[in-house]
Amino acid sequence: AAALGWRWAGLGATAYGVYSLLEPRLTQRWLRWLGLVGSLAVMGVVVVLLTRHWMPLGPGAGLTRNLIIVLGINLAWATVRVVFIDFYPYFMRVFLNHKIAFLSFPAALIVFGAVVWLGFGRVFGALPQPRASGGGQDKTIYQKFWVAGVHTFPGLGREFMPPLDEGSFLYMPTFMPHASIGSALEAIAAQDMAIRAIPEVESVVGKIGRAETAIDPAPVSMIETVILYKTEYQRDPVTGELVVDASGQPIRQWRDHIRTPQDIWKEIQEAAEFPGATGAPRLQPIAARLVMLQSGMRAPMGVKVFGNRLEDIERVGYRIAEILKTVPSVPAEAVIPDRVVGKPYLEIDIDRERMARYGVNIRDVQDVIEIALGGIRATTTVEGRERYPIRVRYLREIRDNVEAMHRILVPGAGNEQVPLGQLARIQYVRGPQEIKSEDNFLVSYVLFDKKPGYAEVDVVEEAARLLEHKIAAGELTLPPGVHYKFAGSYENQVRFARRLSIILPVSLFLLFLLLYFQFRSVPISLIVFSGIPVAWAGGFVGLWLVAQPWFLNLEVFGENLRDLLHLRVYNLSAAVWVGFIALFSVTTDDGVVLATYLGQEFQRRSVRGIDDIRAAIIAAGTRRVRPCLMTSATTVLSLMPVLTSDGRGADVMIPIALPSVGGLTIELLSLFVLPVTYCLLKEWLWRLGIRKGHFLEATDEEKAKSAEGAPSG
Repeated sequence: AAALGWRWAGLGATAYGVYSLLEPRLTQRWLRWLGLVGSLAVMGVVVVLLTRHWMPLGPGAGLTRNLIIVLGINLAWATVRVVFIDFYPYFMRVFLNHKIAFLSFPAALIVFGAVVWLGFGRVFGALPQPRASGGGQDKTIYQKFWVAGVHTFPGLGREFMPPLDEGSFLYMPTFMPHASIGSALEAIAAQDMAIRAIPEVESVVGKIGRAETAIDPAPVSMIETVILYKTEYQRDPVTGELVVDASGQPIRQWRDHIRTPQDIWKEIQEAAEFPGATGAPRLQPIAARLVMLQSGMRAPMGVKVFGNRLEDIERVGYRIAEILKTVPSVPAEAVIPDRVVGKPYLEIDIDRERMARYGVNIRDVQDVIEIALGGIRATTTVEGRERYPIRVRYLREIRDNVEAMHRILVPGAGNEQVPLGQLARIQYVRGPQEIKSEDNFLVSYVLFDKKPGYAEVDVVEEAARLLEHKIAAGELTLPPGVHYKFAGSYENQVRFARRLSIILPVSLFLLFLLLYFQFRSVPISLIVFSGIPVAWAGGFVGLWLVAQPWFLNLEVFGENLRDLLHLRVYNLSAAVWVGFIALFSVTTDDGVVLATYLGQEFQRRSVRGIDDIRAAIIAAGTRRVRPCLMTSATTVLSLMPVLTSDGRGADVMIPIALPSVGGLTIELLSLFVLPVTYCLLKEWLWRLGIRKGHFLEATDEEKAKSAEGAPSG
């Protein structure tokens, strides 16, 4: 790619050198034709280079189809630009004559953006709530309107960051607490083989147990399997370039029905089903480690149940899990409560009365239990720098069940051998697999996940409302000393929203101060600042449009535009807010350009009445609309490759780009809003007689000419 770029650069430099040598000898006609041909040639080279690096339809569509798409996008924006510039004076004249009617449209747009963002119920919460209809009564028009608005515009979902694509999964199921190490190893081997058989999976590494460290509390029943899946198209491991087949087409490594990593995850879940194993929430290695470090849970969301007794928190956890399975936004198979009590423990209760009857010392019984069952360290073997202890105990066949343990002999007082079963009661009892504590309380977890298309914060709030309703209805009873709270990655969004409520107003205030330092006028600064609410509303309208299944639902060369541009439901995350902040800066740039030139126009043009004010507004707006439109168009076109991008980083960059694309598209409206509001201010000042410092008064000669040209009578 670099060599190709230098080749084109050298060819362009050579062509320019030849043109410079021939320019003095050519006629104007030839110069005009050569200029046109040169512009077309440069445009063609740029489009071809852009297509080779962009490939909006993907490598499988070939260069020609991708070239048509890139050329079509550029021509579409160029057409909009030409039409907008040509008809700008006519539209401006109409809008200036009907200012209030025109300004009502951006005002309605701002209200609609707020409805999309916050939801219909919150924006119009001050209106009277419709009463519920009685049985058999028809709903009124107001009730139908309210219900339709609440259901159509519930508000944007909230999450901290969009889910990232790490190119791998972390599959973490659990087994029953009483599962032995042998059965757990068999299960993990079977799961690894089943997952490895999926064609899209590249490698599978399963891990069971934990290291000898206190910071890894994983029990034996918990499995951690790291699954690395193949990229959609095969790439060279050294250069990263696409590998093509004999026909020049890139080699696709996924099956036809596998379109996204979510499809691969579904295949993994189906293949990894094993008797006695629970399901697992969708996790990725890096994201899972962050969640586990923050909350201690192995899931993006969960409920922590606190209490003083293990039995109480386990019982409440199971009940909460049953309730969470009924939440519409939570998949029932992803709700996994902790099995707190259930690990079988071998309990040997020594009976002192029986020992006294046989004359056996308690120390002798404990020594037999320690040596025969637990084992005792006899010596240490040295292997270079490594040391391994050697433990001695009975053979497995003699101690692998309770009946065999009953037959283990203990030396008595008269050298007789007494079976251990006659000296102690040996039985299995249920106990905790692990004991977790937090804030001086015992704690257990109820893990759950969300369905695709739902936001984390909304899911947690919906689940919290349901639990509160069940408690109020008496269907969920918390024993004394037991309480719960939700935890997980959604807490990051809560903290981010709290900080954003401070950062966003401060940034907007600083932006207004910069405008004031530029114009030294509060009204003019507010007029320029008015473009921000319009662009802000345009960004939210854009987020709403991309979530609608009918928007751009078209086929181009067999590729759906919604899939091509990654148009789907996007939640309100930190990435989206970063895009909005960037949008505000671009919007104010256009406003500064327009307002500055409008001020310069009134400084050099004399004003004799309202008609002169409107003529100056139209003249200044027509002169400045081209650079403003070029700023918006180049920004939107530069973000188009981001919308069609795939791979690492696209999950974050697309939500950042969407508000800018939607806001700058609607921002074309602000090219009318600012001049109209500017004209409204000037006309108001003129009618109030406040003209000093705001208008250039007409000279006596200009007034006389105006009077002579005025119709008599």
